[in-house]
Amino acid sequence: MSILAEIKESIVEQKKLLGILIDPDKYTSTQEIESTAMALKKVNPDYVFVGGSLINNALFEQTISVLKEQLNIPVIIFPGNNQQVNTNADGILLISLISGRNPDFLIGQHVNAAFQLQKSQLELLPTGYLLINCGHPTSAQYMSNTTPIPYTKNNIAAATALAGEQLGLSLFYLDGGSGADQPVSPEMIKTVKSTLSSPLIVGGGISTKTQLETAWNAGADLVIIGTAFENNPNLFE
Repeated sequence: MSILAEIKESIVEQKKLLGILIDPDKYTSTQEIESTAMALKKVNPDYVFVGGSLINNALFEQTISVLKEQLNIPVIIFPGNNQQVNTNADGILLISLISGRNPDFLIGQHVNAAFQLQKSQLELLPTGYLLINCGHPTSAQYMSNTTPIPYTKNNIAAATALAGEQLGLSLFYLDGGSGADQPVSPEMIKTVKSTLSSPLIVGGGISTKTQLETAWNAGADLVIIGTAFENNPNLFE
């Protein structure tokens, strides 16, 4: 079964999903990646995501390879640009930054990677990506040169996501950004989810069990946690 089909089936079964985001930029050795893989075995999330706004070391491929060897969990690339493609992964979020107006992140990066992706065996997951202002400026905001949707503008987020769905995107991702001061509000999650018929991913700023459950209860089908897991791999124990 495809990743997208699994996510949709989980929604039908009313099962909430957990993803852990791994940033290869945080590693300096293969041993550190292996240690993370051991911690992930204890958590046993539904998906592991690999990527970041800036990948500047040689451990991107190694991170994916080690995780694939050590885990029986789908590994999905969460790319910050068109260079972050690796055929060892199971899938890739084909992200269109629909909250911004930078054409490079709406379609430009995709054009550069199109033929490479066509030749790969990666499952392509067309994703409408919405950056939400959850505090201080994030790496994603800086690298994409876009303005995030204001924290309380629920209807703008909903209209943006709905437009993306009408354009044919398959998934939607509300993201406060890595290390956000606070998570996306439950009111925004609820408003966006009620507008869509597509699966909704939420991430950024979630660091406690209560915040995780709040996002799920508000309507998130898949919650992604990154910084909190990096800071404390035993978070879910």
